[in-house]
Amino acid sequence: MCIICASVPAVAAVGAKINASQLSQPQEKRKPVGRITGILIGLLMTASIVYHTLRWQGQ
Repeated sequence: MCIICASVPAVAAVGAKINASQLSQPQEKRKPVGRITGILIGLLMTASIVYHTLRWQGQ
């Protein structure tokens, strides 16, 4: 598994942990961790698709 593909579950786990730790705070003080995590996962998946497509075409 490449480093980009391995980082997707790691980002998801860290985002879930940070989001769960904020549940004790009031709604107004919470950061948009879920949205940021989703954006990061989307970027990593796009980078993985581009990397693996270019690598496959290069062979």
